[in-house]
Amino acid sequence: MSDLEQEMWDFLHRHIQSIFSKDVATYKATTAEDLSLYEWFVTPHRQDGLDFHLFMIDHSWADTTGDFRYDLWEPRVQIYGEGQEVIMAVVSYTFMLSIATEAGMKHRTHNESRVLVKDANGWQVVHVHKSPTWRAPHDPN
Repeated sequence: MSDLEQEMWDFLHRHIQSIFSKDVATYKATTAEDLSLYEWFVTPHRQDGLDFHLFMIDHSWADTTGDFRYDLWEPRVQIYGEGQEVIMAVVSYTFMLSIATEAGMKHRTHNESRVLVKDANGWQVVHVHKSPTWRAPHDPN
């Protein structure tokens, strides 16, 4: 793994951890104000900006009561513009959240892609796309 790839993965883990630890300052620092995202489990429409996610973080949307961890399965990174003033990366993986509670283990998974941009100010997440991990139903029409 190159130094740039390691830097990018370290950044991504810091960004994701900020969501689950309710670290709003880090989330704001690692996310572009004009963020766009698709979260199939919230709405079938694109969401724009930080306001929705800041509200969700403030109100513990992730429901990580108890001990939790996340894993990124089959991670892939595509980096564009290395050596230039602005670098863009697309990361994709299957995200699994595991939560240990008194009632037992809970697991949630989804497929995820994030578009990251690095400029003079560092990395920021500019777009997120999440999709379910189950097989889509066949539509014969």
